[in-house]
Amino acid sequence: MPIVRTLSRAVSQLLKSSGCGCGVSVVPVRCIGVSPRQVASDAGFHSVSFSESDHPRVLITGGLGQLGVGLAKLLRKHFGKNNVILSDIRKPADNVFYSGPFIYADILDYKNLREIVVNNRITWLFHYSALLSAVGEANVPLARAVNITGLHNVLDIAAEHNLRLFVPSTIGAFGPTSPRDPTPDLCIQRPRTIYGVSKVHAELMGEYYHYRYGLDFRCLRYPGVISADSQPGGGTTDYAVQIFHDAIKTGKFQCNLKPDTRLPMMYIDDCLKATLEIMEAPAEALSMRTYNISAMSFTPEELAQEVQKHVPELEVTYKVDDVRQAIADSWPMNFDDRNARRDWGWKHDYDLPELVTTMFSFLGSDSRIAQAY
Repeated sequence: MPIVRTLSRAVSQLLKSSGCGCGVSVVPVRCIGVSPRQVASDAGFHSVSFSESDHPRVLITGGLGQLGVGLAKLLRKHFGKNNVILSDIRKPADNVFYSGPFIYADILDYKNLREIVVNNRITWLFHYSALLSAVGEANVPLARAVNITGLHNVLDIAAEHNLRLFVPSTIGAFGPTSPRDPTPDLCIQRPRTIYGVSKVHAELMGEYYHYRYGLDFRCLRYPGVISADSQPGGGTTDYAVQIFHDAIKTGKFQCNLKPDTRLPMMYIDDCLKATLEIMEAPAEALSMRTYNISAMSFTPEELAQEVQKHVPELEVTYKVDDVRQAIADSWPMNFDDRNARRDWGWKHDYDLPELVTTMFSFLGSDSRIAQAY
């Protein structure tokens, strides 16, 4: 199939020259002419039935990003250390590697990913592999390969092996023509970033696989997620993490968004709690496959004022990044998450004051230790 070989070479060259340093390995692009239910399993492969009374066997892809390590820690508390496998294409830090099972998994390598699912008797899959908004705009072909081609591999494997699949979506799945204040679960979605387009694609494909093949697909649209455990990673909402690091280290913070840019936000503990709750929710309780979730909504100026209650000497200036500002201006200002609260009892724990206090309780202690040396 010359077309397939040509596509494979093109993707291989793209990833090798991307400059991201991620070292993604690639296998030939697959052309699927039949549904996942029609794909015959290899002789040595078999699906294992999953009883609700048993602990799930969990795989997390893209697990070294902002959410994966924290999710693995939470799930291991609930289901046991050895029932949760963290995976990525990068080398994990020692504390992550020794905290529980870790495996190399490239979502663009369909055969390898399928072997991991079968050999480890996976029943739940959390698919976190993706390039974020600002990074994706800097390398659209790579974002398309990782965010869309990788998703297709995961969907096919999940459908074939009867997995419960979670794929996160985002505020970036909406666009400038979507209602922004508030943004409901169902409305016009016309994002203007490859990240947003890929997430709308994931939502619709997951819903299609649910109705066409019976895939147990579940999805949450995350707001901006704030965590003390990770450095900013190329997202438009990263200013809300950077301000804490700068307040402690230098006492000066330069924001790349306008001071009145309002976006929905959430502390990571709430985000992880919601993710576990949606996966544990009874199937009959879910009225839809994709839900908005939210906790708070604030502007850079409001966040800075709350931070300055802890660090009064913090100097805040603004140097607007036009690309990130355009992205933020196309996103929701507030999420309407009434369906999640009604269907499966979603309730957040952290508002803005609690968020800021919690961030400083983590980062402040780390800073004092560093200064002691």
